Amino acid sequence: MMRVMVMVKATEDSEAGLLPSTEMLEAMGRFNEELVQAGIMLAGEGLKPSSRGKRVAFDGPGRTIIDGPFTETRELVAGFWLWEVKDMAEALEWVKRCPNPMPGPSEIEIRPLYEMSDFGAALTPELAEREERLRERTAGR
Repeated sequence: MMRVMVMVKATEDSEAGLLPSTEMLEAMGRFNEELVQAGIMLAGEGLKPSSRGKRVAFDGPGRTIIDGPFTETRELVAGFWLWEVKDMAEALEWVKRCPNPMPGPSEIEIRPLYEMSDFGAALTPELAEREERLRERTAGR
């Protein structure tokens, strides 16, 4: 099994704050129900436009706050799911079944999450135990 972040890319409509239609909400609700029933969906949410967000730029010890909106619309995320799937092929099959999340052309990106086993020797038993405790505490939220 692997976990993937499935990201709905922003469009001009989502960045303008246009809310989905009732039909879109119903279609996406049905799709989310299928994901839950299949035991795949761990989390999922829509995001408000980047005009409501902030970025923090790091440079050594310095921190600079940048107010939205952010200009690279096609690189922004408008919503996400966290899924647990067998492999990337299964994630792709589910995404292909997804209703178009935007009124016009749109994109969905799928990215695997790092798992503790990916870190090899850098992940000491102590670090692994701490990460597992953190995951257990946040899973119940």
